[in-house]
Amino acid sequence: MTDEIMTIRQMCDAYNVTPRTLRFYEAKELLFPVREGQKRLFTRRDRARLKLILRGKRFGFSLEEIRQLLDLYDRGDRQLTQLTQAYDIGQQRLADMEGQRAELDEAIEDLKEQLSWGADMIAQLQQKAAS
Repeated sequence: MTDEIMTIRQMCDAYNVTPRTLRFYEAKELLFPVREGQKRLFTRRDRARLKLILRGKRFGFSLEEIRQLLDLYDRGDRQLTQLTQAYDIGQQRLADMEGQRAELDEAIEDLKEQLSWGADMIAQLQQKAAS
């Protein structure tokens, strides 16, 4: 295979995904491999799109948000619209994640307090049981 084209196996190995994942993204029209009989051959553009899909998923973007961003690539404005949209969605996602982290930090502190109380109660009950 050349640097331009990769097989499904090479894509799986290079990006740590399953063939099923690649077929799913193809079915959702996020990737467009070249078909040679039963073979799927992925171009450099497919690889770039897969990197963006995986990054978007890691950040919690929906597949629809990812699709919309990928579709903006060919607008002819040197990716200004795509980058602006990605930035806006990213800002919102960051705010959501920071909010979730704050809620999680609060829940962790509450659980630690409850566990400390529980440990104290167990120790008191064990002391009473021993005496």
